[in-house]
Amino acid sequence: MSGVVDLAAVKAAGEAKQKAEQARAEAARQGGTPPVGASGLVFDVDEAGFELEVLQRSAEVPVVIDFWAEWCEPCKQLGPLLERLAAEYAGRFVLAKVDVEANQMLFQQFGVQSIPAVFAVVAGQALPLFQGAAPEGQIRQVLDQLIQVSEQRFGIVGAPVQPGAADEQAAAAAPQPPAGPHDSALALAHEALDAGDLGGALQAYKNVLSDDPGNLEAKLGLSQAELLQRVQDLDPQKVRRDAAERPTDVQAQLAAADLDLVGGHVEDAFGRLIDAVKRTAGEDRDAARVRLLELFEVIGPDDPRVTAARTALSRALF
Repeated sequence: MSGVVDLAAVKAAGEAKQKAEQARAEAARQGGTPPVGASGLVFDVDEAGFELEVLQRSAEVPVVIDFWAEWCEPCKQLGPLLERLAAEYAGRFVLAKVDVEANQMLFQQFGVQSIPAVFAVVAGQALPLFQGAAPEGQIRQVLDQLIQVSEQRFGIVGAPVQPGAADEQAAAAAPQPPAGPHDSALALAHEALDAGDLGGALQAYKNVLSDDPGNLEAKLGLSQAELLQRVQDLDPQKVRRDAAERPTDVQAQLAAADLDLVGGHVEDAFGRLIDAVKRTAGEDRDAARVRLLELFEVIGPDDPRVTAARTALSRALF
């Protein structure tokens, strides 16, 4: 946790303060800043909307920026926590979420080294806050310091919030309860998988996930069934020969990685696909990345080999 940078050390602090005051004065002349609704406390932002939604808004309220990606497991822990805190702080800061895969320019401009990474913008000034999925207590300390500095140095006290907006956002950010038990459906799916009925197992797992998208057991079973379906008609000798002779052929490497995993060579499968990500670009690179994420699902997110491979993937991508 690096904490909030002392704004007195920012060369443009005085000019930024003046611009913030001018922006608030202009808003007051136009009838004041409208109250923020639930959608205004947490929002997605891209490169096209960054000027309006972050830089201009930062003259009235501190804007915390969460750099994340779908494949980033720590991001999935930090994101909901930041959303809940945004609702709890009720307009003293707002949360802008930036998908780094869709917004590479912003990722590079902020000098982000790895994700998750959290920055803030106050009166147009960018401030690094922290990197990684930090404990809630430390995150609260950083947010409190950010709010204090914003008030003392810039007179920025946050945005008014519509009645009930914070409660609405908190409800949206709260973990959703499971749809209900699916023991019998999962048992049938497992039986079909054990019996080699891959089509029946796939459909059974999909049926569970359609009712309960967060069911980890069904996700794991579906990933296993999909893997077995991909390798059932492969000629192992031909696949491995093709992979050795054509190291830049992504499809050959995908097939070999599947066989590696089925054969219990987990680290070999992960390493093969990470190498493919490093060597390729465009659609080929994305195909290798997606297949690696699928194999992570087969092994499970808590396995240390998956954790190590996620770190290696992040380095290969960025």
